[in-house]
Amino acid sequence: MVLQLDGGRSGLFDLYVADGSDDRLAVVVLQEWWGLNDQIRDVCDRLAAEGFTAAAPDLYRGKVALDVAEAEHLSEGLDWDTACDEQIAATVRHLGSRYAKVAVMGFCMGGALAVFAGIRLAGVDGVVAYYGLPPEDAADPTDMRARFLGHFGIHDDWITPAVADAFMKRLSDASPQASAYSYDADHAFANEEGGAYSMADAELAWERTIRFLHEIA
Repeated sequence: MVLQLDGGRSGLFDLYVADGSDDRLAVVVLQEWWGLNDQIRDVCDRLAAEGFTAAAPDLYRGKVALDVAEAEHLSEGLDWDTACDEQIAATVRHLGSRYAKVAVMGFCMGGALAVFAGIRLAGVDGVVAYYGLPPEDAADPTDMRARFLGHFGIHDDWITPAVADAFMKRLSDASPQASAYSYDADHAFANEEGGAYSMADAELAWERTIRFLHEIA
């Protein structure tokens, strides 16, 4: 199902929604730099099958990248402040008016934006970041309002182990319940449509994610 929400100054945007049966918690799903494609819709559908209503805002407003160059162009053109404070915030409010709690989950660029949301937005109870973190000078982990779960690959040359470890050290000092897992995998290991996909690691990360969502529900 596709809805339209009002993003304030940024205008209307589409929201892909997969309805689940659990009324305790809903999940905002944030796209990789490719856009709101079939793979992200499938993540929403899988969450719904687990009982959680999931909603993915279309941050690129209908555009989907078909190659790396286009993905880079679209991601560089995205205003993260607007995406977080208007589109993602509107999605959190929409779900928060219907469900007791809201989590935000994202992949790569979406993982970084999920961290942004957990730091900047009211009404976010949990954050799940798959191999995505904001630049160090853009967000202070000690300001995290939500409970946090991270999934990182030890062979990731974007969000390197050193970057993930530094983030988690600062976050854990302020939020002892924060947790993260490392996998013998590369960046984007959970994207089954990508060349770095690792089925065993993706399935383990998914199991941990679902357990985390049930814990905070």
